[in-house]
Amino acid sequence: MPAKQMLPGRRPSAVRAQGRKRPVVRVRRPAGRGPLVRLRRTQQQLRKAWDRPLTAYYLIFGSSMLITVLGLVMVYSASMIKALQLGLGDAYFFKKQFLAALIGAVLLLVASRMPVKLHRALSYPVLAGTLFLMALVQVPGIGVSINGNQNWISLGGPFMLQPSEFGKLALILWGADLLARKGDKGLLSQWKHLLVPLVPVAFLLLGLIMLGGDMGTAMILGAILFGLLWLAGAPTRLFVGVLALAGLIVALLIKTSPHRMDRLECLGATEPGKNDLCWQAVHGIYALASGGWFGSGLGASVEKWGQLPEAHTDFIFAITGEELGLAGTLSVLALFAALGYAGIRVAGRTEDSFVRFAAGGVTTWITAQAVINIGAVLGLLPIAGVPLPLFSYGGSALLPTMFAVGLLIAFAREEPAARAALAMRQPKTGWRRTGVRWKSMRRRVKKRPSGER
Repeated sequence: MPAKQMLPGRRPSAVRAQGRKRPVVRVRRPAGRGPLVRLRRTQQQLRKAWDRPLTAYYLIFGSSMLITVLGLVMVYSASMIKALQLGLGDAYFFKKQFLAALIGAVLLLVASRMPVKLHRALSYPVLAGTLFLMALVQVPGIGVSINGNQNWISLGGPFMLQPSEFGKLALILWGADLLARKGDKGLLSQWKHLLVPLVPVAFLLLGLIMLGGDMGTAMILGAILFGLLWLAGAPTRLFVGVLALAGLIVALLIKTSPHRMDRLECLGATEPGKNDLCWQAVHGIYALASGGWFGSGLGASVEKWGQLPEAHTDFIFAITGEELGLAGTLSVLALFAALGYAGIRVAGRTEDSFVRFAAGGVTTWITAQAVINIGAVLGLLPIAGVPLPLFSYGGSALLPTMFAVGLLIAFAREEPAARAALAMRQPKTGWRRTGVRWKSMRRRVKKRPSGER
């Protein structure tokens, strides 16, 4: 048989390979492009960003400012009807809160720039001044009673001062300095040095507060005391004993006060009850329930039209849920969680005992007060009459809280890694310590004693 004629332009090797299958070439995907790998990389990047030296600094400053600004918006929305009912302008309460926020911003800035030694030096004067003002509250003709609690001093006109709010800050500064000095001497392992004089002074503050009938502020002050003792390394059996004693005292105070018994009976109430005893608690739940996912809209609350008492103070969280919905309330909770986490991080990473006690005390204060307020609005805790920190209306509560936030910012800046990171961000233009300055012609000029070039 004649040989197969080759086609023109085709090689013999190509003809031989014509009847065989070509090998399957598998393209290997480069490493690092799979979904799991990308997810791990994202987690690592988030972890690195979370562990940066300035993370706590940004969290404290950002979350506190957002809470304050959102609180100003909600104070205006929740208080306008009350102001109009009293014959005042619709922005009356907002203007007072805005003025307090401006003063608080100055206090925050001053506190954030003050060195730790100056904070410690101010602890005793702040405590002495607070005790003096709290004693003046009980003097007839000076102290003012509001809603059955005599905890106010009139400053003239519409301005009032509640010294018990400054008692929280005073106890934190003084207690942190006291425990730090004793810790440096190795005395905190002894019970008498751990409890004395911290507990007697705290009980003195609690007694002055309870003389005015403000049990909510007393509960927060007790939480601060427990937080300081916990950070100082108090044994567990001490906490069990003190908690049992505190529970007995609280039960006695509630049992002997019909008003407090009525508040306790309103836990989980869904109806106003006899004589509308649970009116405020129930209408707070109504406001949250009617908000839905995204709320009825800013300013469109129905409960603030006289149905919900204290809509712009103790129950402003309920109005937030009605107007901004579940999304708004969860945002507020997330901001408080971020602030609390940052405070714990500052307290846990420092080597200065005063910073650890003070940061832990401030974090305990803000967190405990937020939990008590929100728990009361949700019907999970009795109504204690405490405002939501940085959010509710009230200048006496806002000023010391913003100063305390300034403390946390100052402590976050004092971390060695954070200090180094901030030093690297100093501007490269302008006057410099090396004697080199930048002129408008963008060329560097050496400074000479005669001023000549």
